[in-house]
Amino acid sequence: MKKYLFIDRDGTLVAEPADEQVDSCDKVVFEPYVIPALLKLKDCGYTLVMVSNQDGLGTPSFPLETFNPAHRLIVDTLESQGVDFEQILICPHTKEDHCQCRKPELGLVMSYLKDLSWDREHSYFIGDRDSDVQMGANMGIGSLRYNRNELNWNAIAEKICGAHRTAVVERVTRETKIRIAVDLDDPSHSSFDTGMGFFDHMLDQIATHGGISIEAKVEGDLEVDEHHSIEDTGIALGEAILKALGDKRGIGRFGFVLPMDEVYAEVFQNRLNEDGVTAALDISGRPHCEFSFDGEFTRDHAGQMPAQMVPHFFESLAVAMGLTLHLKVSSGNCHHQIEALFKAFGRALRQALARNGHELPSSKGKL
Repeated sequence: MKKYLFIDRDGTLVAEPADEQVDSCDKVVFEPYVIPALLKLKDCGYTLVMVSNQDGLGTPSFPLETFNPAHRLIVDTLESQGVDFEQILICPHTKEDHCQCRKPELGLVMSYLKDLSWDREHSYFIGDRDSDVQMGANMGIGSLRYNRNELNWNAIAEKICGAHRTAVVERVTRETKIRIAVDLDDPSHSSFDTGMGFFDHMLDQIATHGGISIEAKVEGDLEVDEHHSIEDTGIALGEAILKALGDKRGIGRFGFVLPMDEVYAEVFQNRLNEDGVTAALDISGRPHCEFSFDGEFTRDHAGQMPAQMVPHFFESLAVAMGLTLHLKVSSGNCHHQIEALFKAFGRALRQALARNGHELPSSKGKL
């Protein structure tokens, strides 16, 4: 999903003069670090939109003849350094005009608000005034108040690009009520309450070996059986990880080996508790799950968890996450077989989620 930064001009991109009008080229002074910060934010996958109030623009008090050269200098200078804007939106009215386009009113950005395809959770409004902060709130996105001495452009770029990848998914059906929260960059706050002790233990293996936090609260119809709770937890967990990944820039993408749909090249066996187990995954956007055995599960259950639900859990997660997943386990103790699979999946996931830079790891330009 597309991520946006809606950015004020005067006082944010360029210094605002005492008379609050940038009406000549000699008044154009860029804020410190603004260009390298905007380039970094673009590398992080953000699309830029300029949103500015220009009081009385086009009137005798602020004629276009004085506005245009300075504005053109600002835009041309930024573009020459690789900083471009999808749109430049300007309100020319004064406060007394009571228009619908003056920040923090929403008239200027109404076309964006009508478009439901972009990522509001990871988009921001950046400006130096109360009206900019309120504009972000009115749009339903985050707000960052620029201040040269406190939250400067370097700090803004670091805050946005280095932000934790988090998400919450709630899934409610007639059979289950599930809340999954994930943090892909902080492994310190996992908790599990599924009503099945062994399943809690397995989810903990994913979190621990994946280097992530998972908070799982599951209320299901266990009086019927465990199927719905395990299946729907897999779906919700897959959706939460996918949501937290955002545009997937910078991720490792592959875990352990490189699977390509139904084709699987085994590189090595990861041995856990002396049971041969391999997990290979690709955060590909192409859901596919292959589950194979050298033997069979040696018991029907591990604790309250039916062994036959293990492949179904991973398939549900893979489909929801858009994951190409290959899992293989040898014969042995049933507890060890299942635990080895969850541990190996976590280790593969850790490699695939790891960030290194901001490039999208796909020759297609999309995952």
